[in-house]
Amino acid sequence: MWITPDANLQAMHLESIAASNYLYPVISLLQSEALTPVIPGWQTLTAPPLLPHPLAFAFMATTLLAAVIFSRAAGLKANIVSFIIGFWLLATAVWAGTSFFHATNAVPPRIVWIIAPVILLILLLFTLPAGKNWVASLNLSYLTLLHTVRIPVEMVLYGLMLHKSVPELMTFTGRNFDIIAGISAPVIWFICFRKKGLRRKDLLLAWNLVCLGLLLNVVIHGVLSAPSVIQKFAFDQPNTAVLHMPYIWLPAVVVPLVFLSHLAAISQLLKKKIQ
Repeated sequence: MWITPDANLQAMHLESIAASNYLYPVISLLQSEALTPVIPGWQTLTAPPLLPHPLAFAFMATTLLAAVIFSRAAGLKANIVSFIIGFWLLATAVWAGTSFFHATNAVPPRIVWIIAPVILLILLLFTLPAGKNWVASLNLSYLTLLHTVRIPVEMVLYGLMLHKSVPELMTFTGRNFDIIAGISAPVIWFICFRKKGLRRKDLLLAWNLVCLGLLLNVVIHGVLSAPSVIQKFAFDQPNTAVLHMPYIWLPAVVVPLVFLSHLAAISQLLKKKIQ
């Protein structure tokens, strides 16, 4: 039987419809609307902010520096830690590239999908016996040095504020005093680790507690100033930068590493004090 050109085209058209119907669920899952219910008054961020490349490069370098220092703190488990951090960096970068985090009226806020796995992992580390042993084995000296990355982070946040991508309250000219932790970190490291062994445990413990408070302060302001259904601050200039690459790595990688470093140090120092 001969097939006319029109019949050929019709067959190809039917095949394309079938293929598109088959692939639709997969394509839909990759799009930003896929995992969120339709909400009246839906809002999305239509495009990433136009930011200078030096800021992005500086932040990526800072993130990698934090990852390297934390991996060094892990000692013999450095390769495993590096792999996990590298995988999470890549996964969150690809995720941010899909515009998944741009749906600002999503319930729950889509930034939760970044924060929740990290919180779960930290809880497991401090509850499971293997996790506790690993936390106790982390090098206190490297954990202290890691906090120096908070200086370039604050410089990047200030630059993002000047380019209207984060609110002023998230910078050292507003309500963010986290730069104090970064500036004091090398001083504390010198006092406590300048000679072989740990000195001034009480000072190091007090410093970690104060700087943990500084971190929680900026995290709370950052979350509540991001465009979402729980936004409470900075409606004139919300925290939009963290919804894009590479600044998604701030809540995904940098803050968790800093937070875990504080918790691990405090845990070790309290045990040493009891002993």
